[in-house]
Amino acid sequence: MVDDAEFSAWQKKVEGTNISSTTLLATDYLNHFNEIVMLLEMVPDMPDMIEDCKEWAPKSYQEHFRESAFSDRELAIEAYEHVPAKFRQPFEETIEHLNAIVGHAISQLETIIETGDDELLRVTAGAVTTSLQKFMDVASGIIHGSAKTMSQDEIDAALAL
Repeated sequence: MVDDAEFSAWQKKVEGTNISSTTLLATDYLNHFNEIVMLLEMVPDMPDMIEDCKEWAPKSYQEHFRESAFSDRELAIEAYEHVPAKFRQPFEETIEHLNAIVGHAISQLETIIETGDDELLRVTAGAVTTSLQKFMDVASGIIHGSAKTMSQDEIDAALAL
């Protein structure tokens, strides 16, 4: 658990960087998900893009920054250990949902491609990317200090693709 003095010291360390001093999280992590959303959006017009989608893999927050060109990547990795639970827990849960949706979506879209149903492919890809965007919006809100998360009904609806 992060105590107030420790958190306050970390808030000062991240001032003037692209890491939120409210939460110690950085939105750059969401670029990992922006990448798969863009790929999934291309699948209806270029079904062979599903192969690129299959190469995408979940990355933890720290893995993302280890592999990133983010200017404050070392600070982001270290600061993550000091993110208060009130932000870290809902953030990690939201990321788990994003990863689950991506995994399910790739499998589902691949099956639809095999059937040759272009309309179903377009509708499903659209629903998937909309769902991913909703969770990314929640993650972004958490990064910026919002306590708003999705209700269980919203989560269930988004995961029921």
